[in-house]
Amino acid sequence: MYGGRARGGAAIAAVLLVTGCAAEPARQAGTTARESGAARESGAATPGEAQGPPGVVPRPGEVGRIRPANGLPPVISSIPTRRKVVFLTIDDGWEQDPGFVEQIREQRIPVTAFAMRDAVEAEGTPDQSGGEARYVGAGKWGYFRQLRDAGVPIENHTLTHPDLSRLGYDAQRREICGASALIRKRTGARPTLFRPPFGAYDTGTLRAAGSCGVRAVLMWTATVQPGGKIAYQVPDKRLRPGDILLMHFRPNLARDFRVLVKKIKRRGYELGNLRAYLDAAVRPAA
Repeated sequence: MYGGRARGGAAIAAVLLVTGCAAEPARQAGTTARESGAARESGAATPGEAQGPPGVVPRPGEVGRIRPANGLPPVISSIPTRRKVVFLTIDDGWEQDPGFVEQIREQRIPVTAFAMRDAVEAEGTPDQSGGEARYVGAGKWGYFRQLRDAGVPIENHTLTHPDLSRLGYDAQRREICGASALIRKRTGARPTLFRPPFGAYDTGTLRAAGSCGVRAVLMWTATVQPGGKIAYQVPDKRLRPGDILLMHFRPNLARDFRVLVKKIKRRGYELGNLRAYLDAAVRPAA
């Protein structure tokens, strides 16, 4: 049910990536300006300045362009950058661990959540691959509003987690548009990103997603397993600049997340603000 390879036919929209990659008071003013610029880039706030979204944001000219093809939302597995930055995403919504929200809020860690209705509302069989579940559906949509208030965008992962490639266009549209409408009702913001369950999609999925207001379809380059272990989908088994990591709302989430973040930072990577990088990368078709 979790992870998997994308199954797109030859008609799937292609994505073109091009990597764009005098006196003491005066000295103090220069230092203050540099510190303020660094703080803005990292997402941290300077004294007296309102905090913005968490995570590092792209430098001018850093991010390559992603151009949608045939008017369909682009399918994105990584961000075109050479900077050592990765992006954290988390799917479904079964295990609503309050410790995870606390980490996000207190450490200002950038994460993008892809909510699936049945998981958030605890309808069905929860994911217990990380151990015994303790918080399944504990806060329901209230939990996701807490995440939203901590700076986490709440995006679309369908209503019931079907294999969309096996459904017709109308059924796909009901799953995607229905989830977007519900998320807007429960959190106050309509999703602009979509992640297909199992990574399975076809051209109809992209058409349906676009009709529901989706800007981009988000895939991943590595998954995070129980214990904070990173399972790579590349032969050299290492992080690469621009990687998008996929997690799930599993048991022991707060513990595993703490391990993961430390591991990423030890390897010299920063945690990026996905929305800011997508704003820099995704441009309308010419």
